[in-house]
Amino acid sequence: MKIGSNPSDFLPFNLDTYIIYTMQIKGISITKSRIAKTLLILASLTITIAWLNYTPSGLLGKMDAIGYAVCHRIDLRSFHLGERALPLCSRCSGMHLAAMFGFIFQLQFGKKAKMPPLKILIILAFLAAAFAIDGLNSYLHFFPNAIWAYEPHNWLRLITGSGLGLGIALVLYPIINQTLWKNPIYEPAIGNWKTFFILCGLILLMDLATLTENPMILYPLAILSGFAVLLVLTMCYALIISMIIKKENFYNTWKEAWVPILAGFTIAITQTYIIDILRYTFTGTWGGFNL
Repeated sequence: MKIGSNPSDFLPFNLDTYIIYTMQIKGISITKSRIAKTLLILASLTITIAWLNYTPSGLLGKMDAIGYAVCHRIDLRSFHLGERALPLCSRCSGMHLAAMFGFIFQLQFGKKAKMPPLKILIILAFLAAAFAIDGLNSYLHFFPNAIWAYEPHNWLRLITGSGLGLGIALVLYPIINQTLWKNPIYEPAIGNWKTFFILCGLILLMDLATLTENPMILYPLAILSGFAVLLVLTMCYALIISMIIKKENFYNTWKEAWVPILAGFTIAITQTYIIDILRYTFTGTWGGFNL
């Protein structure tokens, strides 16, 4: 379409034409890439605002809505701020918080893109197995006549969830570095027992702090748990997007990689929004599933 000089020449709903016209009158060079980036920003803002408007009020309400999209949020299997369950159940809280803390901890090591050594991967495999075993044992308690190994507890759910979250962080971080960066460093970020146990100790301290059920501690952890869900989803989708647009090993800094990261966030918040709508439509409540 030929671009005219009068914006009234265009239909108000023709977004592509309006963007091109606005960029032209401001003297901005027009390329398909620039238009795509502009549309990505608009889509991200639109979906995020729509989701914020749909979900419960307050910061904790928004975190509840994030947890609502990924977790059963059963009351008896969650820690509480007073009478209010945290956004994620005890197991999901441990998993996502540990994944976020593990990811942030590894940032100090830069673009190291090699997996942890085999000895650490074996430990992570045992932690994943503990997560599966405790999860299955806990699930069997839904059935009165089922045979189960031991009485489940929220502290066990928290710790085994944290173990899996640690594994997610230690595996996801090098994959991100292998995929995004132009010059990754092929060394492990967590390459020795000392660094590994320091990280384990920090996550254990987080778990112990959670078990105090002190509201001054649980409130920030509740907020962080919601952001942790979005962080993990965003980075996983960002890796997929970078491969789809053929930008593997293309970026030098996080700032340069904003397009796949924003696209990943947009998909993550869209997924959250859709699941929130579907679950609320069927249950009629923002609370957890009833046993």
